[in-house]
Amino acid sequence: MSADPGWSEWPAPAKLNLFLHITGRRPDGYHTLQTVFRLLGWGDTVRLRVREDGGVRRIGASVAGVAEADDLMVRAAKLLQSESKTPLGADIAVEKRIPAGGGFGGGSSDAATVLVALDRLWGTQLGVDRLAELGLTLGADVPVFVRGDNAWAEGVGEILTPIDLPPAWYVLADPGVHVPTAALFQAPELTRDSPPATMRDFVSEAVLDNAFEPVLRRRERAVEATFAALAQIGTPRLTGTGSGCFVEFADRGSAEKALALVHRDAPSLRAWLAAGVRSSPLREAIVRS
Repeated sequence: MSADPGWSEWPAPAKLNLFLHITGRRPDGYHTLQTVFRLLGWGDTVRLRVREDGGVRRIGASVAGVAEADDLMVRAAKLLQSESKTPLGADIAVEKRIPAGGGFGGGSSDAATVLVALDRLWGTQLGVDRLAELGLTLGADVPVFVRGDNAWAEGVGEILTPIDLPPAWYVLADPGVHVPTAALFQAPELTRDSPPATMRDFVSEAVLDNAFEPVLRRRERAVEATFAALAQIGTPRLTGTGSGCFVEFADRGSAEKALALVHRDAPSLRAWLAAGVRSSPLREAIVRS
């Protein structure tokens, strides 16, 4: 499709939450949290083609049964269109690699890529701050993908402080469980009052846990089985509010050896490698465009 006239390709990278604490609840019902977002050099590919008639269309099959009107990519394009008053439209397609419901940020990243790339293609020039504000109305994880930095996050995930993370490689695993986020936040056993952590706590590895891990491990056999499979290669962790799991390694060679062990001993588990990156591949693509 990218070879067809007018189409361009843009990366939509996945993310990991290197820890995740819930520190309270706001009067509007939203939970406040602390986390560190790590961007990855792996993810989806979004394809865009500018339309002169103002139409916004999703091309290709639906993503996980999501109706076109509800698709975050379509909503992102229409939001930017409305905000900028551009007469232009877009055809939108996506090559999905990030599993839905895994906590790897696929839907949010796809939406952010549409916002950032169409801002360039349409010449709307809203700038990253306004795009991040628009992205927040689509989802709490969208701003980190718009801004493109690894970040310490607070609030509902939108108060972002860029953070420099050392190089790392990850063995990622997908238990195949689609987790409804709203149901998890309502779980009575969820810890909602963790004391606020500091960046120093994170750097010293005093906080590396995810508040949703014990909930999911008790509720979902597939998640517990994935933790057991990954425990042979390191310390498994959960990402976000999904079922996706990961183990961190300092270098690619160590991660490759670990992945080979997982494939040998748990051949039915979907597991693969991804590199942590210093900044978003989307940002680099925008600079090159």
